[in-house]
Amino acid sequence: MENMFDTYIYPWVINILLALAIFFVGRWVANQIIKLITRLLRRSKMDDMLVNFITSIANILLLLVVVVAALDQLGVDTTSLIALVGAAGLAVGLALQDSLKNFAAGVMLIVFRPFREGDFVEAGGVSGIVEHVTIFNTVMRTPDNREVIVPNGGIYSDVIVNFSARDTRRVDMVFGIGYDSDLKQAKAILVEILANDERILKDPAPVVAVSELADSSVNFVVRPWVKSADYWSVKWDTTEAVKLRFDAEDITIPYPQMDVHLHEHDDD
Repeated sequence: MENMFDTYIYPWVINILLALAIFFVGRWVANQIIKLITRLLRRSKMDDMLVNFITSIANILLLLVVVVAALDQLGVDTTSLIALVGAAGLAVGLALQDSLKNFAAGVMLIVFRPFREGDFVEAGGVSGIVEHVTIFNTVMRTPDNREVIVPNGGIYSDVIVNFSARDTRRVDMVFGIGYDSDLKQAKAILVEILANDERILKDPAPVVAVSELADSSVNFVVRPWVKSADYWSVKWDTTEAVKLRFDAEDITIPYPQMDVHLHEHDDD
């Protein structure tokens, strides 16, 4: 009985304890390495989105190394295991083509960085602020504060519009006046409204021009340049100011209408 204990049970107990020690110590070491990598990357002023992506990949790889080392201590043939994992990975990869597509797209988003965390973008059919990019998905926050999780494959395979990529934006507005209204007076009012708004940039200079003689109105294009953060406030405030001034100056803003003519026929 004593020989059986010394020959079989004792070595297995030791191997199990060593394997557990390798696993838990390895996980601790892996966590410390991840923390060190994170500090070094942040110290290099690398983008947070890229830091999170790199550390998540490194964490998976280190955990895999720890598991293989623990199994090797138990006497498991890790060579065969790795081959088995590779074969299983191929089978799973074929079954999860969409997930792999999202993973590849996530890598491309990280490498080429068409947007950063905090940018307001239109991508994958969603408009919102980029919260962060994970391995498979991008988390965005919409203007009404909804959280939307968009697959990376849907983002990278579609058009990406980054509204925060430039410091300035042009506000495109169209205002119509009636044909009986004073054209020069209306243009002067529009120019004055833009000139009195300190948020509107002087360079490039704003544009106010007659763009179209439409069916029921004379249309002005009004195109001031503003800082990206002021885009919506300038658009809304300018639209309100134009309506109030046009009303005060008796300049009509036409709206769709239909004239109906009735013809009477004499039965005699």
